[in-house]
Amino acid sequence: MSSRPDVVAAGALVWRVTGRKLEVLLVHRPSYDDWSIPKGKLNNGEDIPVAAIREVEEETGVPIYLGQPLGKVNYRLGDGRKKTTYYWAARPLSTSTKVFKVRPHVSPAKSSEVDKVRWVTAKKAFNILTQDSDKELLGKLVDQHNDDKLDTWTLMVVRHSRAVKRSAWKGGKGSEETRPLTPVGGKMAKEMIPLLSSYGITRIVTSPWERCVATMRPYANAMKINMETFDELTESAHEKKPRPVYRLIDKLLRVNEAPVALCAHRPTLPTIVEAFRDRAPHSIIKQVPRTDPWLQTGEALVAHVSQRRDRKATIVALEKLRPRV
Repeated sequence: MSSRPDVVAAGALVWRVTGRKLEVLLVHRPSYDDWSIPKGKLNNGEDIPVAAIREVEEETGVPIYLGQPLGKVNYRLGDGRKKTTYYWAARPLSTSTKVFKVRPHVSPAKSSEVDKVRWVTAKKAFNILTQDSDKELLGKLVDQHNDDKLDTWTLMVVRHSRAVKRSAWKGGKGSEETRPLTPVGGKMAKEMIPLLSSYGITRIVTSPWERCVATMRPYANAMKINMETFDELTESAHEKKPRPVYRLIDKLLRVNEAPVALCAHRPTLPTIVEAFRDRAPHSIIKQVPRTDPWLQTGEALVAHVSQRRDRKATIVALEKLRPRV
C-alpha cells in the first residue's frame, strides 16, 4: 500500500434540453482514447464543488453552476491509493453573469489531455461513454429528468462563521447584536465566495446581526448585490416567535425566484430543519442530523428543490458543505 495520501477529484455531468431532447457534455481524452464526463483532481486547499466547476471549464471551455449531486465513484489506483471522484448535475453559466465574473480565471486544458468536446443526446452518450461508472451517473441524470426532478433551484442555509465568544464580547464590549467574527471566522467568510458562486447564488438573505451579515458580506460585496435582512431570523425574535422563520424558509423552498443563500443562527436551525422536513421524503431528510448543533459554524446545508407538474415543490437532494480555511 502507498504511504501517499488518497486522491480526491470532482466533475460534473453538464446538461441542457435542445428541442425536446436531453443533451450532455462529454470530453475525449487522447491519452486513454475514451469518452468521459469532465473531471479532475483538486488543487491544494480547494473545496470539492469549486474543483468540479473549475475542472469542467478547463476541459470543456463551458462555465457551469452546480445542481444536485449525482454521487461519487471510488476505485484503487495502481499504487494502492484510493481515488474518490464526486459528481454533480450542472447547467451552463453565461459569461456575462456576476457569478461568473467573481470567479478566478480558468486556463484551458492542454490538447494532450482533452482533444474533443461534444454535446450529445443522452441516448448517444450511453453508447459512446467508455466507463461503466460514467454510464451509471448518466443513468441517474436521465432518471431524474424522466421524473421531472432534474431541473432544480437551490436554497443554501449557512450557519454564520466562527464568532467571538458571548462571554468575552459581553464583558463590556458590546451587545449580542454586534458580536463580530473572529479572524478565523473572517477567513471562513471569504472562502464562502467560491462555494457560493459554484451554486450560482445571486440572492442573499440573512439575520441583521453582525456575525451573520459579516459571513455573507464578502460574497455580497464581490457580487455587488444587496443583502436582504429579516428580523425574524435573529435569535431573540425566533425565541419569541419561531413560526415566521418556518414561513420564510418554506417560501424560499417553494418559490423559484433565484438561487439563494440564507445565513442564520444556531438556535433557528431546528425550525429551519422542520421546514426542510416538510418538503422532503424520508430518504432525503434522514441525512440531516436530528440533534444540536445541526450545523457547525461556517457549515452550509444545500437543498436542491424541484416541482413536478401539479405537485408541490419538493427537496430532491441535500448536501452539507464546509469551506476549507
